[in-house]
Amino acid sequence: MNTNSLKTVFFMVLLMVLFVGLGGMLAGRAGMIIAFIIAMGLNFFTYWFSDKMVLKMYKAKPITENDAPGLYAIVRRLTTKAELPMPKVYIITNPAPNAFATGRNPDHAAVAVTTGLMDLLNNDELEGVLAHELAHVHGRDILIGTVAATIAGAIMMLADWAQWTLIFGGGDDEDNPLGIVGVILAMIIAPIAAMLVQMAISRSREYLADQKGASLSGNPLALASALRKISAGVQKTPMKANAATAHMFIMNPLKGKNLANLFSTHPPVEERIKRLENMVYAR
Repeated sequence: MNTNSLKTVFFMVLLMVLFVGLGGMLAGRAGMIIAFIIAMGLNFFTYWFSDKMVLKMYKAKPITENDAPGLYAIVRRLTTKAELPMPKVYIITNPAPNAFATGRNPDHAAVAVTTGLMDLLNNDELEGVLAHELAHVHGRDILIGTVAATIAGAIMMLADWAQWTLIFGGGDDEDNPLGIVGVILAMIIAPIAAMLVQMAISRSREYLADQKGASLSGNPLALASALRKISAGVQKTPMKANAATAHMFIMNPLKGKNLANLFSTHPPVEERIKRLENMVYAR
């Protein structure tokens, strides 16, 4: 297990510790169970139908090998090499360069690229991007992200409940040794901490997809070059994207650079490029 995989495990454990520790202070055991079940139900729906919802949101059109033989051939070659089922391939008519993968598992996966991405990149760079997206599929990152979102969502739900309890005169908790002060502190800390950890998990998966994608394509420098071009392209032509789905793209479609890295779903592009270049120099 490499460093980024270990980071994912660590952050997932940390998220659960936050849920158990701070959640117990906010609502007790019964409240924690109720919040977790509700959050799980909401996120399970999103997870199960994620491919249909996101593809429809961006008006992605399914293509066949006859529609885009070059693109289709790259995906087929990479999936064969990675021993993955052939995913459905989509094209989004949009000048902003970007791509994403979705689907609840490798057997129900889909890969989508924008026309802007295909116009911007050469074949090697496009292969690097598609390898990155297929690495997400191989790593079951949709499932990992859903689990993280479920726990984080339950924590935030508990914080909301605690706020309303205080407003309506509640807040006495015999299980909380700090009393109402502890509830207030947990109410403030819990959602922020949950969001930070959830974003850290997302960033660790992006680093891992870069690494696995570069290994799959066999050309880390091509992926590094693609990221550099995409970053400049997104700066020039931001995509009208839903913020809730921004984490799915290879790069944040709303802006080229992250203003606050701790609250970002994506690592800084400069660091991603540096790590990819180091893969070559380390050989």
